[in-house]
Amino acid sequence: MDALQEANYINILKSELVPALGCTEPIAIAYAAAKARAVLGEFPEHIEICCSGNIFKNVKGVTVPNSGGLKGVGVAAVLGVVGGNPQRELEVLEEITPEHIARTQELMEQGYFSCTLRENVANLYIDARVRAGEHSAHVTIINRHTLITEIGLDGRVLYQTSPTEGDEIAVDRSRLNVKDILEFADTVELEKVRAILDRQIELNSAIADVGLSHGYGTQVGRTLLDIYGDNVQARAKARAAAGSDARMGGCSLPVVINSGSGNQGMTVSLPVIEYAKERKVSRETLYRALLVSNLISIHQKHYIGSLSAFCGAVTAACGSGAAITYLSGGRYEEVSRTIVNTIANVGGIICDGAKASCAAKIASAVDAAILAHHLSMRGLTFHAGEGIIQDDVEATIQSVGYIGRVGMNHTDTEILNIMMDQVKFEHAE
Repeated sequence: MDALQEANYINILKSELVPALGCTEPIAIAYAAAKARAVLGEFPEHIEICCSGNIFKNVKGVTVPNSGGLKGVGVAAVLGVVGGNPQRELEVLEEITPEHIARTQELMEQGYFSCTLRENVANLYIDARVRAGEHSAHVTIINRHTLITEIGLDGRVLYQTSPTEGDEIAVDRSRLNVKDILEFADTVELEKVRAILDRQIELNSAIADVGLSHGYGTQVGRTLLDIYGDNVQARAKARAAAGSDARMGGCSLPVVINSGSGNQGMTVSLPVIEYAKERKVSRETLYRALLVSNLISIHQKHYIGSLSAFCGAVTAACGSGAAITYLSGGRYEEVSRTIVNTIANVGGIICDGAKASCAAKIASAVDAAILAHHLSMRGLTFHAGEGIIQDDVEATIQSVGYIGRVGMNHTDTEILNIMMDQVKFEHAE
């Protein structure tokens, strides 16, 4: 691999694998709100959040971290105004106190917050608008959870950038492909990525431990271990699910995300860590497997986009399944079969927002990836012409991307309509 391509892959990892506190959609709202208050320069009299349907969908049912168990767009926005630190970005609510929570509840009861859905905008779109007396400010985020594309004060634009720009680190995700990802994982000097991966292992393992030791959410992770026992397949599913149990349930621990998602960050890492322990491989081998998992997931999400009706647990599980195959000695052909087999099985899981059941979807997707791995290692695969499967792994990844980005647009709208109680169900004749 040439030096420029290697540098691009390292920069992708640096850009994507960052810590975040709580589900990233409510955190992005809190970040925009906290930043808008800072721009205004005084405590606002009112805040309005204008957002896309996908943002609303991913905030409605999830507990806002450090909120004392509160949920929703309003809580995220008001808590960001009251006690958020915008300099912490995706850890904006790290410094929240009980006094901040009490003040947030008071303001919510006083009609301090309003929300408007925006149509014909990016799937990831947030516009936080605050006012105090004759003064007003707004902060707009588009496409990535911390990508501020516009800042305004009293009708003047103070800052503006394109939604396709603004990367602190220059990256080109379009150059990702399975062959090069495997070459990168095999050859990169680990010192160049060690700190990134150590942080992922440490933080994501910690929240999985908490999810298994406490009764968060529907306790999917704990239930899996109780039912299926202490084998590597059960642990791989249970620890990823337990991390989601905790995260969706409002646990205040940060995780390292992947493709803008904490659930995806845990799904690409925790099953791989469990299989590495079971196989008793070296730390260095674990690092290289995590490179495979992370980059293959990012590669697939590049075609789908940040938010859609396509559940990101599937793409993340494809990554972890590929990495498990890599740990087992598989290379391009075996890894490709694992990805194809996973997609052929669970490529239709819908995303109906961030909430407790995400843990169950993660468990199902990881289970499918483990099955895909075992089929692949026996030389078995699903073939082109069978549903959405194409002639090779790259074409199959692109076909899934098309479904998630284009084909499921109407599905996304109807999911949102159901969540907002705007659908009257009729009995089928």
